[in-house]
Amino acid sequence: MNFTTLLLFVPACFALNMAPGPNNLLSLSNATRYGLRISCLAGAGRLLAFALMLMLASAGLAVVLHTSELLFTVIKLGGAAYLFYLAWQLWRSDTTQTTEVTTPALNLLALARQEFLVAIGNPKAILIFTAFLPQFIDPAEPTAGQFTILGLAFLLLEWIAIVLYAYMGVHMRRLFAQPRGKRLFNRSCSGLLAAAGLGLLVSRRS
Repeated sequence: MNFTTLLLFVPACFALNMAPGPNNLLSLSNATRYGLRISCLAGAGRLLAFALMLMLASAGLAVVLHTSELLFTVIKLGGAAYLFYLAWQLWRSDTTQTTEVTTPALNLLALARQEFLVAIGNPKAILIFTAFLPQFIDPAEPTAGQFTILGLAFLLLEWIAIVLYAYMGVHMRRLFAQPRGKRLFNRSCSGLLAAAGLGLLVSRRS
């Protein structure tokens, strides 16, 4: 693949990865509650969802999402409902616990599932893969290899974004160490997740 194309792709893609969407907000919140390591590992659920979306996009199956208003609406409503559910849970979460959670086995699976469901419930993500990535593909060359390279680069940059947001979350936990501060932070994140769900509800196919 053309090296110059990659130099253009990486910063543009990383800007998308670092955008403060619901998944990045989830990593931030999880890091304040469970720590850096668990939040980063839970991000694997998001990477799995995006890998599946990349496979759909590369296979051309995302065209169905472009053309089916019903399918787009069903996925959108499901994703928005899940964001509202997470917002409600975070709003009501216990802020009196001061010890870090140290039982990652079941909790880690649950958090990874959350990351997966938030990512897979956003149909706009698939449309990004079908609208953004093809701009960096040379139609004169075999497209499968190019799409694979770009897809792997996207997932790597997404993982870096997960780590950075989790790192920020750990430092924010120190700022909100007291129950009152935790409550303020949790409810702020809850409001932002609800706003993301509302934004998903009013979104349209592009």
